[in-house]
Amino acid sequence: MRMKQTLCRGMMGLILVSLAGVAAAENQHYPVNKAPMVQTHFISLPLGAVKPAGWLKDQLTIQANGLTGHLDEFWESVSNSAWKGGSGDSWERGPYYLDGLVPLAYLLDDERLLGKVKTWIEPILASGRPDGWFGPAQNQDRWPLAVALKVLTQYYEASQDERAMTIIQNYIDYLNETPPNWPDREWRGVRAMENMATAYWLYRRTGDEDALKAAETIYTSCFDWTHHFNYFPFDDEWTRRPAGYGHPCHVVNLGMAVKYPGLIYELSGEERHRLGSYSAIQNLDKYHGQAAGRYSGDEHLSGRHPSQGTELCGVVEFMFSLENLVEIFGDSLFADRLEVVAYNAKPGTCTPDYWAHQYDQQSNQVLCTVDKRQWSTNGDFSNLYGLEPNYGCCTANMHQGWPKFVSHMWMATQDNGLAAVAYGPCAVTAIVGGGRQVEIVEETDYPFDGTIRLTVNTESPVSFPLHIRIPAWAEGASIQVGARIESPQQTGEFVVIYRNWAPGDQAIIELPMNLRTETRFNDAASILRGPLYFSLKIGEYFKPLRRYHDSLPVVDYAVFPTTHWNYALQIDREHPERDVKVMTTEISETPFSHDDAPVVLKVKGRMLPKWTMKNNSADAPPQSPVVSEQPLTDLKLIPYGSTRLRITEFPVLAE
Repeated sequence: MRMKQTLCRGMMGLILVSLAGVAAAENQHYPVNKAPMVQTHFISLPLGAVKPAGWLKDQLTIQANGLTGHLDEFWESVSNSAWKGGSGDSWERGPYYLDGLVPLAYLLDDERLLGKVKTWIEPILASGRPDGWFGPAQNQDRWPLAVALKVLTQYYEASQDERAMTIIQNYIDYLNETPPNWPDREWRGVRAMENMATAYWLYRRTGDEDALKAAETIYTSCFDWTHHFNYFPFDDEWTRRPAGYGHPCHVVNLGMAVKYPGLIYELSGEERHRLGSYSAIQNLDKYHGQAAGRYSGDEHLSGRHPSQGTELCGVVEFMFSLENLVEIFGDSLFADRLEVVAYNAKPGTCTPDYWAHQYDQQSNQVLCTVDKRQWSTNGDFSNLYGLEPNYGCCTANMHQGWPKFVSHMWMATQDNGLAAVAYGPCAVTAIVGGGRQVEIVEETDYPFDGTIRLTVNTESPVSFPLHIRIPAWAEGASIQVGARIESPQQTGEFVVIYRNWAPGDQAIIELPMNLRTETRFNDAASILRGPLYFSLKIGEYFKPLRRYHDSLPVVDYAVFPTTHWNYALQIDREHPERDVKVMTTEISETPFSHDDAPVVLKVKGRMLPKWTMKNNSADAPPQSPVVSEQPLTDLKLIPYGSTRLRITEFPVLAE
């Protein structure tokens, strides 16, 4: 665990003090782990405690006006779902959809969406059987019930509807009263520990030890993800000569499973479990890491080549795992990664209006068509933008990304304070200190700008600690409270401010958005600013292929480049600011659109005529450094999330 720092209010103002070795108390206001469990570092707040604002609220509103808010009106998989009393799909798609719809409806306080939620929730709440099973009678598989449990926990937090608690309690009892049924060859087996998170949630609120009994039975009877990550088999040799694909290398299973060793650690306290989630990310990055914070998986792990894809389900599940890991370990490493995935990979695989998405996204993505590509196991439609490219699981599951991210931007702390886990415009309302409710309004254009203003709204002064994350990349960060400005000595940590906060007090955080580079495949370079990756702005032509609705803009698109993409950059890797000019504009309602990007990088490069296509994708970047006799050309780079076509890993010109 990394050493923390604290800013204490003293006679001389704000001073830095180490917190290493200081034992944490237990939060008095929110459900926490009880013995014999290991205490988590932070505590997730109930759904609705954090509300989006500014451009981030615009994103959720766009989502509500796009597929999330209308999918159940026309898409057969959810419009006639057995989960809401229909005769259609009774497996995972209904719960997947609800896992995003429920938090979105409550975060926006949207009456139309809340009405939709009711049409789903009421049949689910009425479906409980005497033995504890619930859901559509047609379904006999435990896997979709694990997703439905996540839906019900969020619904209960927002509504306090005791019927949801009853369904959850009865199903945990069912798991205890029936034999373990978690085979490695089935989805319910490799994803069984999704149920553990719900069992913990229940135990924190009821103290019912049967919930821990169920959790222990699950992790001792299902696939051993901890061993898998600590002794990772899918290295470079496997990528070159795959011995067969299966559940242990499936991108969505992995996205979920990254959190599993951490979940087990809460019950076991064993070092191998604590290390397991760190090993997972380290090994996935080493052998399959991609720009934008993701790892390859199209449908299965496929190496570091920047034209390999990543399934959208894998992205949103990875985000949720990172949110869990921040709560468990309190490590800024997981929060840093969460922001990168949320602000790059998440928007980069959807259209700005949220009416279309990809199944697979690529770091170097120069053509989106129905063609054969180098996917491990996916089909020819996988990188189209549309309703249901390749397969419909992402159409149902993608909706949880933004809402759950917002819900986890702030967390409660064991010392009865609050932690700013991920930055963006929002407001949090929570109980702190000795039991007082406060609101903290976060005003910022982050991640496009590094200034973050936190305003504490309270009826009268209240003492509580405020944990402020300093990202690992934020060298030279500063925090100002009143007239006093302090610069934390280290990055990649949470700094804690203990203070008696008066109404209207502010903490102003400055995170320098210095440019930096990252060395990637074939020594290519990616350029970052803050948590954002930047990609070549390629002209984009969207060609409609299929329309699904007479009045709603539900269309499958192929995307073709209208400008060249095969450039090498003129850039000093160690000092990119010497070659890159940063241009900023006011943020629009759609900052992740091709023409409204609020940050543009101007660089120079030369074309590489021999860098061409292979398998209908950009071939591997030529080994850097490279030489070209083509003229030096002005280029524009925009945030990864603002592109549908892109080059993100660039060859670098020889000096």
